[in-house]
Amino acid sequence: MNQQPQEPICQSCAMPMHKPEDFGTNADGSKNQEYCHYCFEKGNFTDAGITMKQKIEKLVNIAVTQMNMPEAEAREMASKIIPTLKRWQK
Repeated sequence: MNQQPQEPICQSCAMPMHKPEDFGTNADGSKNQEYCHYCFEKGNFTDAGITMKQKIEKLVNIAVTQMNMPEAEAREMASKIIPTLKRWQK
């Protein structure tokens, strides 16, 4: 079986990262390969101190208000995916 390389997703919010501008930046200005520009700028999380539960609520709100996703679907998806991402691993 020939598997396609998996598209990188942000390890904080699960946003797919297609273009160079989707990637966050490290303190030295280089692109960060793990986090998107919404979550990570200049080597720091843009929402430092947020809990995983708060992040899920924030993402559900974005999915409902900006992507017109039903809240139940958004909540189920976020609740399944977010805990598996690197930032939220204990």
